[in-house]
Parts: sequence; structure tokens; C-alpha cells
Amino acid sequence: MSKKVAIILVNWNSFGFTNDCIISLKEMSFPDYDIIVTDNGSKDGSGKQLKERHPDIILIESDQNLGFTGGNNLGLQFSIQNNYLYSILLNNDTFVEKDFLSVLINYMDEHPEAGAIQPKIYFNHNRNIIWNAGSYYNKFWGYTYSKNYLRREKKTNDTVKEVDWITGCAFLVRNEVLKKTGLLASNMFIYSEDIDLSLRIHQSGYTLMYHPASVIYHIAGMSNKNKTKGKEGYLNPIVHYLNERNKIWFLKKYTPFYCIPTVFIFNFFYSLGIMLYFVTRLRFQKLKAIIKAVKDGITGNIEYDQTLS
Repeated sequence: MSKKVAIILVNWNSFGFTNDCIISLKEMSFPDYDIIVTDNGSKDGSGKQLKERHPDIILIESDQNLGFTGGNNLGLQFSIQNNYLYSILLNNDTFVEKDFLSVLINYMDEHPEAGAIQPKIYFNHNRNIIWNAGSYYNKFWGYTYSKNYLRREKKTNDTVKEVDWITGCAFLVRNEVLKKTGLLASNMFIYSEDIDLSLRIHQSGYTLMYHPASVIYHIAGMSNKNKTKGKEGYLNPIVHYLNERNKIWFLKKYTPFYCIPTVFIFNFFYSLGIMLYFVTRLRFQKLKAIIKAVKDGITGNIEYDQTLS
């Protein structure tokens, strides 16, 4: 018989982070879960190393890097096919408090109208600084943001509340809801896929919740940063490409017709500002990435190609 919750971690050449996360999860007070690790085409053998170190995990191996979306979809498909009630997408560079999962599951069990829920997330390097305390979407400007990002703890963060979208860093969802909405958009690869899934869940009639009594800590940004600073900075140009392209795809799908003028103006000048910044910093590979992202964003769209059976 399957456990109640499937905890899904995507590993890509990162044994140390994923191993530390698993160790943290095994100290939880909530017992009714399985850890599913999707090894996303790692070349360093870290997937097999994790299975050797933790024989109780469920390892799903992909022969290629399917991105955050594809890697998590493999785990979600396994979870649904094996009749878990809940799935939680959890970044592998996180540490959790012992009661983090029990708080979320208790709330979901008591509130059937809630489709998905997230914990309060701090930076790991300074556990007094907020990484995410609930996220919102301004339709008028086409602007998505996380409230209190980089701010110190406040009492306003201590209220259970409805939010506009849930971060993929820690995204707990009912599997019955996923059967209605579908999974992550695999062609997005990474970035904005959590916003897209959140809005599909909300459009299906469910609420999206933030629960501050559930707490985790996030190292943040380790998967997309180079260890040393090059002439293009720490971030690979592909990061800017995916961010910009996916943002345009998202806005094309979700912007109400009456907000199109303001969304276009705001995002035109925002993207132009980024391009000018790269020019002044002589980061021409990143400039090319943004230009290509705008082109591909205009000509392409979000696609849902996964099956649940």
C-alpha cells in the first residue's frame, strides 16, 4: 500500500544537496511518506550514490536532463499511478523543520477546498531572512512577486492566508486536483511553471494557501549559478532566456484583454531595461539570450503533453 504523501526531489549532479535534504526529511515527525528522487540525467553517478546511501528512497532515472518540469513530472506520474493522496515538489537544496509536513497535511485534510499549499521559506544562510512568505500576481501590470522577499521576520508573515500562486520550491498538491489540471508544462523546462500550474488549480475552483507554521530553509540559486564569475557574470545566459521566454508565454495565456495595454508597456520597458543593462556591462551573450527569448516567447506557447495514465 502506498504512503499518504510522495515527496519528490529532482537531482541533477548534486549528491551533496540532495543527500542533505533527504537526511533532513528523515528527521520529520510525520511518518506517512515516501521520498521519490528523480535523477535528471546526472553524469556524475549521484542518482545511484543516493540509492546506495538511502536504500529506502524510490529512484526514478531519466537518461537526459528534462528540466525542473520534466523531472518533477516523472515523480508526479509515479505518485498518481501509485495512489498517493498528496504530492509535494521540494527543491533538493532545502532543509525542513520536523513538523513542516504534518502542519501542511493537517490543514489540507481539514480544508477540502484547498488545492495546494506551501510553507514559509527562509534563506538557509540567514534563517531570519524571508525567501518566500506567499506569492502574488498583479494582472494590471503582468507582474508576479513574492511578498517580504529578503526582509526580516514580521508578524504579518504569521497568518494562514490565500495566495495567488505557490512556489515550486515547496508545492504540496492533492493528486485528485492534478488529475483535473494536468501536470507541469514540460516545455517550460524551468521558471514560471509553478505560477502556471497554480493558476490552473485556481481556475479549477480550488484555493491556494500559505501556512507560516510550516517552515523550511532554502539555499537558493545553486542550480543556475556558476561557481566562478566570468565575463557574463555568475548566471548562465540560458537562465535569462528561460525566465524571459516563459514570462512572455505566461502573460500571453493569463493577461485579461483589458490589461493588455498596461502589461505590454510595463514589460516592454522592463525587458528593454534588462537589455540596456547587459549592453553597459558588455554581456553580449546574455543580450542575445534575451532577444531570442522575446522572439521565441512571441512565436511559442505553453504546451501540456504529459499523460497521467
